[in-house]
Amino acid sequence: MSIDRPFIEQNTRERERMRALVARLTDEELLLPVNEDWTVAAVLGHIAFWDGRALALAKKLDRGLPFTSSDDEPEDVDWINDASRPLIHAIPARDASRLALRIAEETDNGVALIATKLLWPNDPNSPLNPLRAAHRGEHLDEIEAALGGHQPRHPA
Repeated sequence: MSIDRPFIEQNTRERERMRALVARLTDEELLLPVNEDWTVAAVLGHIAFWDGRALALAKKLDRGLPFTSSDDEPEDVDWINDASRPLIHAIPARDASRLALRIAEETDNGVALIATKLLWPNDPNSPLNPLRAAHRGEHLDEIEAALGGHQPRHPA
């Protein structure tokens, strides 16, 4: 890992943490509530949605296209999460968990290839934050807390 890319190791750590969690969760456990609005699988789908945004921005840079003001994330994203919730919940639970892992992998690979001078915070005007680990970790912590005494079973 290059010293100017600490996000690569951090992203990998949280992606692998997610992979291990998904591997040991049963289909029933994926349907458990994390809170009143989201199931375990839906939280993973939410992670996939926001990783997908980062991936779309990375692909835009890869095509040599400049960012525009429409690429900026709004300060308040609650409406985006609220609007995406029914769609995310419509995805079968196991499919949502696999999708979260696939998009995380693609996103991590995509942002790792971009010159850091084009990424936030090195470019304060860039809407692309390559550190996906913070968002993933926050939600993986919520999932693990929600599972609480309901420890995921290890497959036999």
